[in-house]
Amino acid sequence: MSQRKQAKVLASTPAALIASAPDLETLKRDFELQALPDQNGLQWVQATPRQKEGQLTNMKVGFRGDQLAALEILDSFGQRSVLTFNGMQVNTAVSAEAFRFTPPKGADVVQAP
Repeated sequence: MSQRKQAKVLASTPAALIASAPDLETLKRDFELQALPDQNGLQWVQATPRQKEGQLTNMKVGFRGDQLAALEILDSFGQRSVLTFNGMQVNTAVSAEAFRFTPPKGADVVQAP
Protein backbone atom coordinates (compact mmCIF):
# COMPACT_ATOMS: atom_id res chain seq x y z
CA MET A 1 0.00 0.00 0.00
CA SER A 2 1.28 3.48 -0.76
CA GLN A 3 0.24 6.81 0.67
CA ARG A 4 0.29 10.09 -1.30
CA LYS A 5 -1.13 13.58 -0.96
CA GLN A 6 -4.72 13.76 -2.21
CA ALA A 7 -4.16 16.89 -4.31
CA LYS A 8 -1.33 15.21 -6.21
CA VAL A 9 -3.23 11.98 -6.84
CA LEU A 10 -6.50 13.60 -7.90
CA ALA A 11 -5.11 16.29 -10.20
CA SER A 12 -6.46 15.99 -13.75
CA THR A 13 -8.94 13.24 -12.87
CA PRO A 14 -12.73 13.09 -13.15
CA ALA A 15 -12.85 13.58 -9.37
CA ALA A 16 -10.84 16.81 -9.70
CA LEU A 17 -13.15 18.05 -12.43
CA ILE A 18 -16.27 17.39 -10.36
CA ALA A 19 -14.73 18.85 -7.19
CA SER A 20 -13.57 22.04 -8.89
CA ALA A 21 -16.64 22.52 -11.11
CA PRO A 22 -18.18 25.23 -8.89
CA ASP A 23 -14.95 27.25 -9.07
CA LEU A 24 -14.44 28.17 -12.73
CA GLU A 25 -10.96 29.63 -12.17
CA THR A 26 -9.70 26.42 -10.53
CA LEU A 27 -11.32 24.39 -13.30
CA LYS A 28 -9.59 26.48 -15.99
CA ARG A 29 -6.26 26.11 -14.17
CA ASP A 30 -6.43 22.30 -14.31
CA PHE A 31 -8.31 21.76 -17.60
CA GLU A 32 -8.53 23.30 -21.05
CA LEU A 33 -12.26 23.74 -21.73
CA GLN A 34 -13.97 23.72 -25.12
CA ALA A 35 -17.71 23.95 -25.85
CA LEU A 36 -19.13 21.12 -27.94
CA PRO A 37 -22.45 20.87 -29.82
CA ASP A 38 -25.54 19.83 -27.84
CA GLN A 39 -26.31 16.13 -28.17
CA ASN A 40 -29.01 13.83 -26.75
CA GLY A 41 -30.64 16.71 -24.88
CA LEU A 42 -27.41 17.63 -23.06
CA GLN A 43 -25.02 20.57 -23.32
CA TRP A 44 -21.44 19.26 -23.69
CA VAL A 45 -18.00 20.60 -22.77
CA GLN A 46 -14.69 18.90 -23.51
CA ALA A 47 -12.19 19.09 -20.64
CA THR A 48 -8.58 18.26 -21.51
CA PRO A 49 -6.15 18.05 -18.57
CA ARG A 50 -3.32 20.57 -18.69
CA GLN A 51 -1.00 18.05 -16.98
CA LYS A 52 -0.11 15.38 -19.52
CA GLU A 53 1.48 12.85 -17.09
CA GLY A 54 -1.80 11.26 -16.03
CA GLN A 55 -3.74 8.39 -17.53
CA LEU A 56 -6.57 10.65 -18.62
CA THR A 57 -6.57 11.92 -22.22
CA ASN A 58 -9.80 13.93 -22.14
CA MET A 59 -13.32 14.06 -20.78
CA LYS A 60 -16.59 15.18 -22.23
CA VAL A 61 -18.93 16.57 -19.60
CA GLY A 62 -22.68 16.64 -20.25
CA PHE A 63 -25.03 19.01 -18.43
CA ARG A 64 -28.80 19.11 -18.22
CA GLY A 65 -29.33 22.75 -17.32
CA ASP A 66 -26.90 23.42 -14.47
CA GLN A 67 -26.81 19.78 -13.32
CA LEU A 68 -24.04 17.33 -14.18
CA ALA A 69 -25.68 14.54 -16.24
CA ALA A 70 -22.83 12.57 -17.86
CA LEU A 71 -19.09 12.09 -18.07
CA GLU A 72 -17.43 10.44 -21.05
CA ILE A 73 -13.82 9.61 -20.21
CA LEU A 74 -11.05 8.64 -22.64
CA ASP A 75 -7.87 7.27 -21.06
CA SER A 76 -4.35 6.89 -22.42
CA PHE A 77 -5.07 3.22 -23.28
CA GLY A 78 -7.89 4.27 -25.62
CA GLN A 79 -10.60 2.99 -23.28
CA ARG A 80 -13.82 4.98 -23.16
CA SER A 81 -15.96 5.03 -20.00
CA VAL A 82 -19.36 6.68 -19.73
CA LEU A 83 -20.91 7.62 -16.38
CA THR A 84 -24.43 9.00 -16.06
CA PHE A 85 -25.77 10.90 -13.06
CA ASN A 86 -29.37 11.08 -11.80
CA GLY A 87 -30.70 12.63 -8.61
CA MET A 88 -27.31 14.02 -7.68
CA GLN A 89 -27.12 16.01 -4.43
CA VAL A 90 -24.43 18.69 -4.29
CA ASN A 91 -22.65 19.91 -1.15
CA THR A 92 -24.41 17.61 1.30
CA ALA A 93 -22.85 17.32 4.75
CA VAL A 94 -20.54 14.33 5.19
CA SER A 95 -18.89 13.40 8.47
CA ALA A 96 -15.08 13.37 8.55
CA GLU A 97 -15.37 9.88 10.04
CA ALA A 98 -16.70 8.64 6.68
CA PHE A 99 -13.20 9.22 5.25
CA ARG A 100 -11.11 7.67 8.03
CA PHE A 101 -9.03 4.78 6.73
CA THR A 102 -7.29 2.28 8.96
CA PRO A 103 -4.90 -0.05 7.13
CA PRO A 104 -5.63 -3.73 7.71
CA LYS A 105 -3.51 -5.49 10.31
CA GLY A 106 -0.20 -6.60 8.79
CA ALA A 107 -0.33 -4.11 5.86
CA ASP A 108 2.81 -2.13 5.04
CA VAL A 109 2.25 1.58 4.47
CA VAL A 110 4.79 3.40 2.29
CA GLN A 111 4.57 7.19 2.19
CA ALA A 112 5.36 8.67 -1.24
CA PRO A 113 7.12 12.06 -1.37
